[in-house]
Amino acid sequence: MNGEKTEDKMTELHPFEPFLPENARILFLGSFPPQPKRWSMPFYYPNWTNDFWRVMGLLFHDNKDWFAMHGEKRFDMERVKAFCCEQGLALYDTACEIRRLQDNASDKYLEVVTATDIPALLERIPHCHKLVTTGQKATDVIVQTFGCAEPSMGGYTLINIAGRELAFWRMPSTSRAYPLALEKKAAVYKNLF
Repeated sequence: MNGEKTEDKMTELHPFEPFLPENARILFLGSFPPQPKRWSMPFYYPNWTNDFWRVMGLLFHDNKDWFAMHGEKRFDMERVKAFCCEQGLALYDTACEIRRLQDNASDKYLEVVTATDIPALLERIPHCHKLVTTGQKATDVIVQTFGCAEPSMGGYTLINIAGRELAFWRMPSTSRAYPLALEKKAAVYKNLF
């Protein structure tokens, strides 16, 4: 762990650089990565039990295991990155520094210490016109930071960030803790594309 110790809990800095392909048209924002012990790859949505890459596999290749390494419980990071570059998908999180209030990956026990500078990210991806949150904690951070309306689940609202109008989409969490079948999550995500 890195960061400073406060109230017996260490803060953690974001372990990944923002993934911002030049052609990015959609910026996906989660809350914060799980602890490294839960990673199946050192990249976004790394937890093997998180369904983000299964949703993308279903939507783009009609195969939930498209990004999985055959016979292993991990995702193929190079295939994932190539796909994101091909499709113009940027990835980061709404927090760049957090404190875990319990020793788990739950957003419920995640305290945002420093929110991400979203305008700075958007400056680096000029073709981006959609901001997508992949869970309630990420949605809450955007709503609080920009004082905008919270979109309905699977819907969007228009938001102005640093003079730029974007569609702010709120998607269901791809965590298995969110009680919605994989196929139903994929159906909601399909509206984005």
